[in-house]
Amino acid sequence: MIGCRFMWKSEDLQGFFPVRSECQADVPRTRFKSRVGKTLSRRRWHAAFTKDGHLDMERVLRRIQRGGIHPSIKGEVWEFLLGGYDPDSTFDERTKLRNHRREQYYAWKEECQKMVPLVGSGKFVTMAIVAEDGQTLEESSADNQEWLVKTAVTDKRVLQWMLVLSQIGLDVIRTDRYLCFYESESNQARLWDVLAIYTWLNPDIGYVQGMNDICSPMIILLEDEADAFWCFERAMRRLRENFRTTTTSMGVQTQLGMLSQVIKTVDPRLHQHLEDLDGGEYLFAIRMLMVLFRREFSFLDALYLWEMMWAMEYNPNNFSSYEKPENGTKQDPRLLKQYGKFERKYIQSGQNEQHHNTLAVFVVASVLETKNKRLLKEAKGLDDVVQILGGIAGNLDARKACKEALKIHEKFLRKANKQ
Repeated sequence: MIGCRFMWKSEDLQGFFPVRSECQADVPRTRFKSRVGKTLSRRRWHAAFTKDGHLDMERVLRRIQRGGIHPSIKGEVWEFLLGGYDPDSTFDERTKLRNHRREQYYAWKEECQKMVPLVGSGKFVTMAIVAEDGQTLEESSADNQEWLVKTAVTDKRVLQWMLVLSQIGLDVIRTDRYLCFYESESNQARLWDVLAIYTWLNPDIGYVQGMNDICSPMIILLEDEADAFWCFERAMRRLRENFRTTTTSMGVQTQLGMLSQVIKTVDPRLHQHLEDLDGGEYLFAIRMLMVLFRREFSFLDALYLWEMMWAMEYNPNNFSSYEKPENGTKQDPRLLKQYGKFERKYIQSGQNEQHHNTLAVFVVASVLETKNKRLLKEAKGLDDVVQILGGIAGNLDARKACKEALKIHEKFLRKANKQ
């Protein structure tokens, strides 16, 4: 990568996502290591397809749940994990679908470009391009006058979208800035474009800080911007309700409520202690749930955690439920081995597939349990809780966290069924 001086570590997986040399001391250390016989390698990935392209998802999930995915193939595997492609489809069927999606994305991009020419230009904006009332702004800055809206905006949806573009830009320049990848303005602009287009297409959710942290890895892993968009869109199918906010509530409160219920069930003493500290709403866990532990792990370890959670949550009906929701989903006992470990437990316990519990809630619970003694002994107020949990950054093992989360999940289901 031109103009980027970085340090390599052993073979090294960190070399896939090089860190700027001046930032080395400030990023959490990476624990993930590719393990022969456990990590899904490129060779094992290709071997999981038939000649026509049908994918043995059971085999793939087993590998990922044991040791994650090698960085060289993360992007293409994620597309399946997130329900972007049907494992039962052929190579030809997926090629047609991919081409169709790319055409659709670039059509949307052209639509946005007509409203704001900056979209797709390789640049992005961090300053307002229109006044809040839709009127044009004075061309007071030579840096942004080229991008100012020239005529008043009267359409409410268009105005709301334009007003948030500068906030997206401000978040983009803060996103993973320690990575060499984002030394390039064009790469930052790709992230801005995808977020801007997603926001235009989803006015009910809009843009909320944290979406940039979810989208960034897709931009890095998938070379074609359209593929990155669709991967992000599928990830947001899982997460979008966390980002739905009103003047009186946050979408993530649903998961916080679930976390409260889990801790109350599996560790009533800790729950009561947090209640006594006015922490029973578990607001200290918002960031972990909103951006899926991006702050608690190194970049590579966060991706490792994500793919293990997605593999454990995998539901073979995801693709059809996204593409043709009107058809509903069918539970076929023969497909049970194609479910991830976490999702399979719900099916086996007799619950339907529409439950809203996510493994992330149980990963947070596992983190709280690892700090149980300190929280009970040292936490005298919410500031202490935040400080104790703040110390986990760079000190968590993603594989162990998922393993403990599954144990807590089993314990929760067992106790909940007895109540």
